[in-house]
Amino acid sequence: MTEPPGEGTAGVPLFDLTSQPWIDVLTDDGRQVQLSLRQVFAQAGTVRRIVGDLPTQEFALIRLLLAITHDALDGPDDLEGWADLWADPQCFIAVGAYLDAHRESFNLLDPVAPFLQTAGLRTAKDEVFSLNRIVADVPNGEPFFTARMPTVERLTFAEAARWVVHAHAYDTSGIKSGAVGDDRVKGGKVYPLGTGWAGGLGGVFAEGDSLRETLLLNLIAADTDTLEFTAGDRPAWRREPCGPSGGERTPIGVRDVYTWQSRRLRLHYDQDGVTGVVLGYGDPLASRNMHRREPMTAWRRSQAQEKKLRQSPIYLPREHDPVRSAWRGVASLVADRAEAGQGAEAAAYLRPGVLEWIARLVTEGELPRGFLIRARVIGASYGTQQSVIDDLVDDHLAMPVLLLHRQERTYARQAIGAAEDADQAVRVLGDLATDLSRAAGSEGEGARAAARDLGFAALENPYRAWLAGLADAGDPFEQRTVWQQSVHELVGRLGDRLIAQAGQAAWQGRTIPAKSGALWLNAGLADRWFRGRLAKALGRSNGSEQSPADGSPPPSDPAMTDPKVPA
Repeated sequence: MTEPPGEGTAGVPLFDLTSQPWIDVLTDDGRQVQLSLRQVFAQAGTVRRIVGDLPTQEFALIRLLLAITHDALDGPDDLEGWADLWADPQCFIAVGAYLDAHRESFNLLDPVAPFLQTAGLRTAKDEVFSLNRIVADVPNGEPFFTARMPTVERLTFAEAARWVVHAHAYDTSGIKSGAVGDDRVKGGKVYPLGTGWAGGLGGVFAEGDSLRETLLLNLIAADTDTLEFTAGDRPAWRREPCGPSGGERTPIGVRDVYTWQSRRLRLHYDQDGVTGVVLGYGDPLASRNMHRREPMTAWRRSQAQEKKLRQSPIYLPREHDPVRSAWRGVASLVADRAEAGQGAEAAAYLRPGVLEWIARLVTEGELPRGFLIRARVIGASYGTQQSVIDDLVDDHLAMPVLLLHRQERTYARQAIGAAEDADQAVRVLGDLATDLSRAAGSEGEGARAAARDLGFAALENPYRAWLAGLADAGDPFEQRTVWQQSVHELVGRLGDRLIAQAGQAAWQGRTIPAKSGALWLNAGLADRWFRGRLAKALGRSNGSEQSPADGSPPPSDPAMTDPKVPA
């Protein structure tokens, strides 16, 4: 249970985040407990992971802990410094002294500089709003899916602290109440300036077997050439307190970007907890070409932006698609940037900076080739002009770090190829569903989508298991062949099921247009086409995919499974 606020010097109300428990964690013996910042670092070796109220809260808290770690250690400066930390079970001992030195900055209730808030923030009418404004409801506006229906009337101080961190990272866009002193106010309102900074990212971080490993794996050394580090980099609590208005500036390092103040907010509270909030826009931050400052997302080139701004290259964050599992996007995690470009052309995609960092660790021998990490994939999907959160992405992909090795690219290429095998095979399954529907005289789009969902669901766990064991399985080419055989068998059985369930109308068939004028399509011919297509997709072609009526290949769906992303 969270302790009530105390009093600091001179009667200042105190909820000290360095000593008061407020971060929920899962320990290595399976217990869920609440720890203070000091306890989190002291017990990081026995803590399995952070447990947020939402996955996005976990991501935001990991970034907060990383900012503290970078600042407390003032580094690491280079690979050797990181290796010393990795080898030292007491690597976070300096964090305790740091928290002591900056204890006043971590008081959630400080009247002058409350943690990640703006003291005295108020609207012209002195309105205080419901805590629903900072407590994310997913799906938004659906009270039947929340334990706090229909409104959030009160939060403990520990809960409020977590949601403050989350609001800066993932708050929705939309029209917000204007604060006194904010020069962006028009008619008492501030018009949409976008979501919190992390809300526009396809969040990725490397997860180890303990919180200690997780923090160290994502603790990027300052001599990393793919990121920009500046001597003046510091987190939000070591900057001047924010006023009501937002500032136009660019973050100068990871400590800055991890604690970016995209909102201005102020909690209202009594002795028993937090009762309301004032929330407005803070510092806007454009995502264009931020890939050298933000390491926890993949990036994609935007041809539309390049054409519009007449500059190249322009990279934007590669956001997650809620309907696409992480294993299907393995290329965005393991593809080397040199392979993602064409000759001198800039790469079409960049993998996350944290994975570029781990690629360096394994390439230079600091991590063993068989070391297993989980690439955690977390993000928010917004709807209605980004004013609501429609869905969350929370997934992971366990993989050996060998897949990130910069010189030994064979394993990574086979992993990417194996995911493409699955995509091709599932496309063929969708074609079968379409052909069966056409044979029965109905439209095939619904059947195609259902068949694809069935195929990807059947292949997901086998692919994950295959990938996790790839580094220990010997020849990667041989393992790719083993995978293709598994896909052929699994998808073949799914095809058998679709054909068996096709119904009498599909078996009887009907005439459809073809190059030769007309073609009698029934379940038997659809079956034959399916076997030929599947064999060809998996490198086992026997030529039977051609139509016996006119000698031309049967129609195939041109749509691929890559997620649609905005320009």
